[in-house]
Amino acid sequence: MPRLKSHRRRATSGSRTPEYAGPVLVVDDDPGFLDSLTLLLETHGFRVLTARDGAHGLQMFRAHSPAVVVTDIMMPEEDGIGAMLQMRRERRDVKIIAISGGGKVDKSDYLVIAEKLGADAAFQKEDTDALIEMLGEMLKR
Repeated sequence: MPRLKSHRRRATSGSRTPEYAGPVLVVDDDPGFLDSLTLLLETHGFRVLTARDGAHGLQMFRAHSPAVVVTDIMMPEEDGIGAMLQMRRERRDVKIIAISGGGKVDKSDYLVIAEKLGADAAFQKEDTDALIEMLGEMLKR
């Protein structure tokens, strides 16, 4: 999988990396995407926790109480929609961002469904600039 790129300017040595409240839990079953997104988010100053499917995501959510969860929608074990609904039942204040790379139907359909079911935002996986901007808004101290 190609590395994700962000067109946003990163902090330079003379500037301070922003501080964000709370960790971000990223849940995705694609190891290449998960590693690339984790590296990209850490480069932008976010503290990142990861899980490779919805079931592991729920375990990490319960153990670490992240401020924001970024979850893929289509995954084995527990899909992102089911995990998102359970997280929302357990903690109404958690911010959830759904992401999708597609599937058997148009990926935008998955994103619309996720928002209707309670995601605070939804993005296509390749829209990392918008994802980073939304995370920054959700986590600013």
